[in-house]
Amino acid sequence: MIHPEMEKVLNDQLNAELYASHLYLAMSAYFEAENLRGFAHWMRLQSKEEAEHAMKFFDFINDRDGRVTLQSLAEPPRDFGSCLDAMNASLEHERKVTGMIENLYRTAQQHSDYPSHVFLEWFVEEQVEEEKAAQDIIDDLTLIGDDKAGLLIIDGKLADRS
Repeated sequence: MIHPEMEKVLNDQLNAELYASHLYLAMSAYFEAENLRGFAHWMRLQSKEEAEHAMKFFDFINDRDGRVTLQSLAEPPRDFGSCLDAMNASLEHERKVTGMIENLYRTAQQHSDYPSHVFLEWFVEEQVEEEKAAQDIIDDLTLIGDDKAGLLIIDGKLADRS
């Protein structure tokens, strides 16, 4: 049986992952409207990945005899200003998620919840990858500045993500 505090923070994380999926889908729609299909494709895959993360939490809570509690999702922004602004928003969100994962990890340690501790190890590593991926795109966008040709090159590169 899972500790009630652990169950609560796991549910909070489940819902945060669902929101992340929603946010990245909104970013994908924004990029589609801007005719940046590579960015749209990349964000759509991010959305799918975040939904998969949510389901990992969903299954883990159930496997531990906990109760999944789904919450309302906030409406994500519709406009992101620019590619760079959108990617900065993505990185900021990933950093927020990293903080939440770290809190989950601390909570698992406080309750000597070893199964949760082991489960969360994967997410700790995943967040390093998530932040780096967003930062790499930000670095590329910063490097090209206002160069439209450079933007199209990055867009083409992001379209290749599988």
